[in-house]
Amino acid sequence: MWIGWIEFDLLLGDVHSLKGKRSVLRPLIAEVRRRFEVSVAEVDLQELHRRAVLGACLVAADRAHVVAVLDAVERHVAARPGVELLSARRREVTSDD
Repeated sequence: MWIGWIEFDLLLGDVHSLKGKRSVLRPLIAEVRRRFEVSVAEVDLQELHRRAVLGACLVAADRAHVVAVLDAVERHVAARPGVELLSARRREVTSDD
């Protein structure tokens, strides 16, 4: 079993409140969850209105599938208008680790 996760450090565009932040992040989180069938959540910087850290993870039978899905999620988030991807950190591990 392979477990993979990725964390995105994001700078949000024209956002001036936490309510505005939610209006940007909720659709992004829902779309990533639905499109790629991964678990995804805001995992850090909840108190800042222009920054966010999103985490996504999945479990699969082989490493190639984990890598392909994480690559696709990263491309999707990076291409999202109004969101600038500052960095992405990822890891893939086996259940034997």
